[in-house]
Amino acid sequence: MKTIVIAAPHSGSGKTTLTLGLMHALTRRGLKVAPFKVGPDFIDPGYHRLVTGLPSVNLDGWMCGHDFVRDTFSRHTEGADLALVEGVMGLFDGIDGVSEAGSTAEVAKLIGAPVLLVVDARSQARSAAALVHGFASFDPALRVAGVIFNNVASKNHERILREAVAASRPDVAVLGCLPKDPRLAIPSRHLGLTTAEENPLSGEFLDHLRGVMEQHLDLEGILAMAQTTAIVPGPPSAPAEAGALRIAVARDAAFCFCYPDNLRLLEEAGAEISFFSPLSDTRLPEGAAGVYLPGGYPELFAERLAANRALKGALHKAIGAGLPVYAECGGFIYLSQGVEVGGIHHPFVGIFPVATRMLPRHKALGYREVELASETPLGPAGTRARGHEFHYSEMEPMPPTVERVYRVSRKGELLGLEGFRFRNCLASYIHLHFGSSPDLAGNFVQHCRNFIRGAAS
Repeated sequence: MKTIVIAAPHSGSGKTTLTLGLMHALTRRGLKVAPFKVGPDFIDPGYHRLVTGLPSVNLDGWMCGHDFVRDTFSRHTEGADLALVEGVMGLFDGIDGVSEAGSTAEVAKLIGAPVLLVVDARSQARSAAALVHGFASFDPALRVAGVIFNNVASKNHERILREAVAASRPDVAVLGCLPKDPRLAIPSRHLGLTTAEENPLSGEFLDHLRGVMEQHLDLEGILAMAQTTAIVPGPPSAPAEAGALRIAVARDAAFCFCYPDNLRLLEEAGAEISFFSPLSDTRLPEGAAGVYLPGGYPELFAERLAANRALKGALHKAIGAGLPVYAECGGFIYLSQGVEVGGIHHPFVGIFPVATRMLPRHKALGYREVELASETPLGPAGTRARGHEFHYSEMEPMPPTVERVYRVSRKGELLGLEGFRFRNCLASYIHLHFGSSPDLAGNFVQHCRNFIRGAAS
């Protein structure tokens, strides 16, 4: 599979804009582009899907391990002409300052792909070549094959940049110089860019973006740079128990943060995924044996979510009857008493006896390790998993009477107890990646199957 990893020295260099531009330009050429995102981010993959028409899958060596990264990359590139992998933060940035764990460099090496570096050339000339030289030399096992300069001020600026790189690193091809263009800015808010579900990328924007790419990038050179990777997928999963089990998954503009591999692993474990919208549906999908409430932006749609009393009531009744439910971050907020936005309280499902309020800056950010302290819908005590936490909301202190089932740590340091359980409902601020623990998806499906059997007996 021909593959390119798009990376940068730091966030804000233009990775996402360049990635979307390349995806759009190459897709319009008739190529089937398989999109990927390094790290735990949800927003960029939504844009990738919007542009390519294919799900964008997260590749994270720290959360999921090396074998899972190689396997899921291989599975999701079948039938594609090219894989484009958007990096995260700076090329070598990961979980700490001494290893490559969780970094774009780690993933590029795992899948054997060359790196296309995006450098913001604003207010620098020959010095940009020193930066390119440093990134290309830092890890001899990593191949930085090309560079694209962003925010180039003039033809003379471009000439200096090209000359400087050619003189210092002739093995790194300059494959384009993008001019300063405020029309290429993508709307943003807390947690990152505006989500693809809100459709901020107009046809006019995409056409302009593609035009800029075709005019200022060496697309043929970029395609020639793409290196063929040969990764054999792992063995197929063991056959699931006969009879698909319907699991209802919330998906709409308010709940759109879900790892595609989580759904794939649930399906491989025997689940039939049935999507529903807490914004517009009045009941859960018929025959649902369990519910998955992923994250998103429920606070932006608080008034509409609060007004949908029928769905809130149906979910509250189902949880009270013991239906297995797994909720994370935005889904957790939805199960609280409600959220305060702009001084107005919007009532939600009300399973947990606490309310939520929004903060002006993030409350928590970073990777998390979880060990189950007791039996849960995701598995027995001792089960370990990894995930990510990022939110601008804060809940009232949870009463001690509510069971806590997660021992949460970061880099080996215990942060405390989280993961709250009510009957068969498990809720947490942490987005777990089911690829981090081979049994999570199967445990949840089996828990749902046991519930249905118990209800039928």
